[in-house]
This record gives sequence, structure tokens and C-alpha cells, in this order.
Amino acid sequence: MAPSVTHVSGTVTGDVEVRFTDSGVAVCRFRLTQTPTQWDAAARQWRDGTPIRYVCTAWRHLARNATESLTDGVSVLVTGRITEIRDNAVYLSVDDLGISLRQRIAYTETSLPSPAAAAPISPTASVASVAAPAAAQPAGAGPGSRSAGQTGGPPAWWEQRRTVGWHHPAARTPADAVSPNGGP
Repeated sequence: MAPSVTHVSGTVTGDVEVRFTDSGVAVCRFRLTQTPTQWDAAARQWRDGTPIRYVCTAWRHLARNATESLTDGVSVLVTGRITEIRDNAVYLSVDDLGISLRQRIAYTETSLPSPAAAAPISPTASVASVAAPAAAQPAGAGPGSRSAGQTGGPPAWWEQRRTVGWHHPAARTPADAVSPNGGP
């Protein structure tokens, strides 16, 4: 009989342990706790049930990525196969793993915010100096047009308006508002 695949959402408890086999294959192990909720009809409210403890094992690239990504207290979603139930814990061989976005934002290597997003803005910076990066557009890239070679992205005016409105909300006037049809 083939082991059944299960999906678990829970919280990582403790540190992720990583080891390497003699042939160099990465293996990681981490503990996961799932606390199911149950409806208490008498009290008319949800109550936490008995926590279910999991010991999860991942191999190869998944093990390396899990070791770098997971820390104590992170909520995760795990797909895996139950390999054993003993010592009041369910043992899972992890096939796939993801960080739950219910309570946090997760960035991937390709979706990291630009360094400019964290750059401090001085309170005396003028609107023109904040919008300067958007002004370095190719000639003929006026409002509503797209930059050369840009397909599917926002129009050129979007970056200027977004930047100006974000850093200086008090400087906006009703004339700066975007019309309902999406244009300036």
C-alpha cells in the first residue's frame, strides 16, 4: 500500500536541522505543530483543540531551501507522505513546502523590493527631486505611453504618480487624482 499524501498547515517549532549524507545529499528535519480549532456549541465560540505534532523530513534542494527559509514560529503549508506515527508525533516525508501568507509577506529572489524602496526621504525633498527617476524616460514617452520595449507593464506616468503620491500625500491636489477610467 502506497503512503497517503496529506496537506498540513502549522507552525514551525524550534530550529531546522540540516545534515548531509556521505554522498553529499542534504537532509533537513524540522518540527511542526498544528492546532486545530473546534466549534464549542455550548459557549458559541471557537476553541483550540489538541495540538498535533509533526516531525518533517525534506531532502535535496527542498532541504537546502527549507534550511535557509524556515525559522521558529513561521507558519507553513506542507504536502507530504505519512511515514510513521510514534512517540505522540506524526512523521512526514515532505514533498513540497510553502510559507503561509496569512500573517506575513514573503519575498522571493525575483520579487525583492528595490533598494530605493528602503531609501530614506528627507522631509525637505521637493516633489521634483522625488520624481526625477521617472523623468529619465526616452523622448516621446509622455503621459499614457509606454517605454520602448516595455510590454504589459504600467504606463510611464504611473511610476511618477505612484512615487509622488506615496512620498508626499499632502502635496497632492484634486487635479493630481487619477480619473475612474485609469488615465491621468
